[in-house]
Amino acid sequence: KIAGLMTDAGLNAPRVLAWDEAQGFMLLSDLGSQTMMQVIQQQAPLDPFPPAGSPIHQMYMDAVDALIAWQLSSRPGVLPAYDDALLSRELQLFPDWYIAKHRGITVDADLQDKLAGFFAQIKDSNLHSLGGARVFVHRDFMPRNLMVPARADETRLGVLDFQDAVYGPISYDIASLMRDAFLTWDEDFVLDITIRYWEKARKAGLMDFEDWHSDFGAFYKAVEWMGLQRHLKILGIFARLSLRDGKPKYLADTPRFIQYARATAARYIELKPLLRHEVDGIPGSGSEAEVATGEGENIESRGPGFDLVKRIVDGDG
Repeated sequence: KIAGLMTDAGLNAPRVLAWDEAQGFMLLSDLGSQTMMQVIQQQAPLDPFPPAGSPIHQMYMDAVDALIAWQLSSRPGVLPAYDDALLSRELQLFPDWYIAKHRGITVDADLQDKLAGFFAQIKDSNLHSLGGARVFVHRDFMPRNLMVPARADETRLGVLDFQDAVYGPISYDIASLMRDAFLTWDEDFVLDITIRYWEKARKAGLMDFEDWHSDFGAFYKAVEWMGLQRHLKILGIFARLSLRDGKPKYLADTPRFIQYARATAARYIELKPLLRHEVDGIPGSGSEAEVATGEGENIESRGPGFDLVKRIVDGDG
């Protein structure tokens, strides 16, 4: 169903050529052999701010074009709603798996109350900012799930891993693309691509209501708050992958998400009650994997106190 929606939208999604449901076999069209992530990783050394016109920059613009085509095809009542209940279930992965099971911290009533207030702010922003704009949401729109076409007559990126698509906030997929689970870009590059997306989306009519379509600051705030929700969810998912599914390699990327959360919290005064506005702690000298698993040095603070995420990472709260 979702592949059909994407194909109808003009995206390069896999087509089912044959299906033997009883035997569990499916023949799909070939989208190529390299993901966008693999192509990016072949660039050495990697420029943290790929300039306009470079191959990496062009791939991101191709991804933006695919995203806008997908969003323009949106209509309600087709995909499950990305609503308060689903946001709540996703956010709960953070205390259940990252805090309690991975960090070994007891989520007592006080911490649960603080998290509940934190989550309420995030959900309110994600569900009601930007005029409550709703579109089709891929939910994992990032270079690992985008295929670089192998055929000369195909210029569109292939799109994979869309089985969890929903109908939800317009800010989600661009946050997923630019606040990647496995890549870290210079903030200027994140802004560059996000602004280009915003400009294209405005021209396409995706943001033509109220006044926020003319205010990039309001849009970027909504993207960052949506990204914060995603980062906390993924911290929980990566902990679950390690502890339940025996896949510890994912924990090596958790410092990236802690840093994403810190950067967002430092920018918005609304988060000050739970994440201090000025966070100056930095990761210790251990490797990313050591920091993620608690084997390296803890994050230290030179400021007047500990913010919530810092205490969770350190195991002090």
